[in-house]
Amino acid sequence: MNRWLIGAGAVLALVGLTWPWLSRIPFGRLPGDFHVHRDHFDLYVPLGTSVLVSLVLTLALWWLRR
Repeated sequence: MNRWLIGAGAVLALVGLTWPWLSRIPFGRLPGDFHVHRDHFDLYVPLGTSVLVSLVLTLALWWLRR
């Protein structure tokens, strides 16, 4: 458990340090992300982003368990 917490902290620190470059990636504006804007109503469904994050996390966890 301690190694997971240290690893998660290191990943968060790395993301924080590289945020200026990561914010330029069109993450959240991928094809398949739906944004509906109407009067007094705003709906955002990040379907494409969710699939991509799921795929990356699945591959990373599969690789770590090998």
